Amino acid sequence: MSKFIKLKKGFDINLAGKAEKRISEVEQPETFAYKPTSFHGILRPKLMVAEGDNVKAGTPILFDKKSEKILHVAPVSGEIVEIRRGEKRKLLEVVILADKEIQYEQSDVHSVSDIATLSKEAIIEKMLQGGVWPNLVQRPYGVLADPEVTPKAIFISAFDSHPLAPDYAFIFKGQDQYFQAGLDLLKKLTSGKVQLNIDSNAEVSTMFAQAKNVQINKFSGAHPAGNVGVQIHHLDPINKGETAWTINPYGVIQIGKLFLEGKYDASKIIAVTGSEIKDPQYYKTYLGASIKKFVNGNLKSDHVRCVSGNVLTGEKIAHDGHMGFFDHMISVIPEGDYYELFGWIKPTTNKLSFQRAFGLLSFLNPNKEYILDTNSKGQHRAFVQTGVFEKVLPMDILPTYLLKAILAEDFDDMEALGIYEVVEEDLALCEFVDVSKNDIQKIVREGLDLMQYS
Repeated sequence: MSKFIKLKKGFDINLAGKAEKRISEVEQPETFAYKPTSFHGILRPKLMVAEGDNVKAGTPILFDKKSEKILHVAPVSGEIVEIRRGEKRKLLEVVILADKEIQYEQSDVHSVSDIATLSKEAIIEKMLQGGVWPNLVQRPYGVLADPEVTPKAIFISAFDSHPLAPDYAFIFKGQDQYFQAGLDLLKKLTSGKVQLNIDSNAEVSTMFAQAKNVQINKFSGAHPAGNVGVQIHHLDPINKGETAWTINPYGVIQIGKLFLEGKYDASKIIAVTGSEIKDPQYYKTYLGASIKKFVNGNLKSDHVRCVSGNVLTGEKIAHDGHMGFFDHMISVIPEGDYYELFGWIKPTTNKLSFQRAFGLLSFLNPNKEYILDTNSKGQHRAFVQTGVFEKVLPMDILPTYLLKAILAEDFDDMEALGIYEVVEEDLALCEFVDVSKNDIQKIVREGLDLMQYS
């Protein structure tokens, strides 16, 4: 039965530079990259291509030796021009010089009626070979879903509450048939329900509102209301020994297209946002696009930080860097590499803070859009207990004690305090409000890795 859940905790970071709802035509980027670093748990990636090889969209390019069945495929057709590695030869990117016209690997095409007769095993095999399996993320731990496991449920968040997040109803418009096909297929992969969670405070696309074979739930509240981890916590919490899967609507659409059209389609609409963008708007492109074409000539200043994703959980990239696998937006904000003496104590309406004592006059105008930079307003200091984490995290866990248990490597306390229910993005807002300037998302990932691999 559908549920309505009103969250009372959270905090919206209202930044300037939200994308206008129009799609601009722009010359496609020359290069696209597939980034294994977008996935947690890929420990031993094995390349299936070399520099100079030609690939089509959907051609397998790598797999993890730990999970050889899960193939990662090229998002576009073209030539492999660079294999980028980091420290200890860690694989960072497979860069493709794209063709002007994308060519696709072809597989069997299924009708809507065919989907109803497909077995679970056939669906999994096609998803693994077709390259769409990496869209599925497994909880706990936030790693690639294990095809040998049957999850108790599959969760889909149909809205994003992060700062400057794109409007899902806009970027997925016209994809109803593929989305429904994807839902029908996913329903066969779980022993429970497919849970589709929508925003009760916004206009909901018919693609979501009229979806079938799912349980539709409504959520109300400030960020992180759109985080699928928060939604799982209120719908069907994950206990020790249980497994659930999550997937973004884009991944559901990709699955539907693979079966209905027989190809891996990595086309997407992205939002280019932020206070330092002259003309924030949407663009059509492909997964892993270089952002060079979208920001060159579109920046108010050169001294900015480009982020693939949102400002809370995204990845810093260069002005010609490539977008991550799960990202639907580029955020551009001022670089904050300066020192401000007693800046936090000056009365002003131009600074946003969750704490009124530090934000001062900002709370008087809750609808004001702010231009925030990357300055952390201080350095790391002793981990003090303030109680502020509990005010922004709408989950029945104690984040301060959980984080301290992780730092102490206390496995029993980590388990008792809810480590199985969270991933980095769920506590990203805690990092924003933390007066101790801890790298909280990094701490959470270290805890998850300890639990999974120790």
